Amino acid sequence: MNPNLQSLFSIAQKTEKNIIGLMSGTSLDGLDVAYCKIAGSGTNTKVTLVHFVTIPYDDETKGAIRKVFAQQNIDFQHLALLNEWIGLLHGKIVLDCLHQWQLTSADVDLIASHGQTVMHAPKSLHQQDNFPNATLQIGDGDHLSVTTQCITISDFRQKHLAAGGEGAPLAVYGDYFLFHSSTENRILLNIGGIANFTLIPKSSSFDSIFVTDTGTGNTLMDAYTRQHFPDLAYDIDAAIAKKGAVNLNLLKVLKNNSFFTTSFPKSTGPELFNKAYLENALQASNNLNLKVEDVLATLTRFSAETIAEAILEVTQTSINKNEATTIYISGGGIHNPLLIQHLKELLPFPITSTTSLGIDGDAKEAILFAVLANETISGKSNNSKKNNSIPEISMGKISFPF
Repeated sequence: MNPNLQSLFSIAQKTEKNIIGLMSGTSLDGLDVAYCKIAGSGTNTKVTLVHFVTIPYDDETKGAIRKVFAQQNIDFQHLALLNEWIGLLHGKIVLDCLHQWQLTSADVDLIASHGQTVMHAPKSLHQQDNFPNATLQIGDGDHLSVTTQCITISDFRQKHLAAGGEGAPLAVYGDYFLFHSSTENRILLNIGGIANFTLIPKSSSFDSIFVTDTGTGNTLMDAYTRQHFPDLAYDIDAAIAKKGAVNLNLLKVLKNNSFFTTSFPKSTGPELFNKAYLENALQASNNLNLKVEDVLATLTRFSAETIAEAILEVTQTSINKNEATTIYISGGGIHNPLLIQHLKELLPFPITSTTSLGIDGDAKEAILFAVLANETISGKSNNSKKNNSIPEISMGKISFPF
């Protein structure tokens, strides 16, 4: 047997595995690195987060990614080069983290790499009947594996596409395995660049859970902040937005898009919610001279209302109103106090962080990809495609270090 396959087989038999989850989302703020100990699989999965850090991308990295990120017309050579470069960069970041944590590659069983999304194109966005749903994450797994000398699982989203899904959101698997409950309905809301949530009815089977994107999370707020305050990556603590007032006319125009009337489940990305989307809305609402703080206040309310309306529409028909239901938030949005305030005003359910369930809200997405990697080599076949075009959970492509 190939020694790499023998090694993978041995790792699959371990009762506890050391898995590094890597996540870089549409906010492009950096790479989340989560070193996890994972025991069991499926609903018996137990995760201990041993180390976590977010390594910020420098301006050169952000600039290189933005040249192709959610762009219709790009330099194809740059994309090809970037795919390898990001793989090497992520590998070097992992090695630096291991050094800081006084660990070596030998202390890692697997790396689970989400990669860097540069294009998300479900049919609802590209609208070309002859082509399927598509998504593209770069950061080649082979480069990452060879750099770190660790077996790497990457490119998770393609299996979801191949089985008829849209490639997003994938949080449904880890959400169900880690957070299912027999005492309450749980809504796992992640507010990254794009917002999504997983609804897990209490005592439910996997087929009964529901997952969808809701629209923009932080993307428009962050992009507009960078445009007017180049030294800021985002509106820290909503300090600017708090000084503004919501412009109801602009808000109405922002919400006037077919995405919000398309049936659930659905997915989207910065390909739709970008600076052009906002500029068109400002012009259509005759608000081209609106104060910066008022625009940010309105964008914050826009994210909050579209998240809340999606949750209310889905829960209206899928859970018993007399049963306990709690919303657990993760992602960068948990640090926006104005956004959280709006959500608490708009939703009838208690809202708290996933940290209250033992999972760091900032680390959750990286942890969930580590869980997916664990399922790929240790999980049992789910055979569940009943809801949301969810395929079996053996996702990802395996790269060996030599």
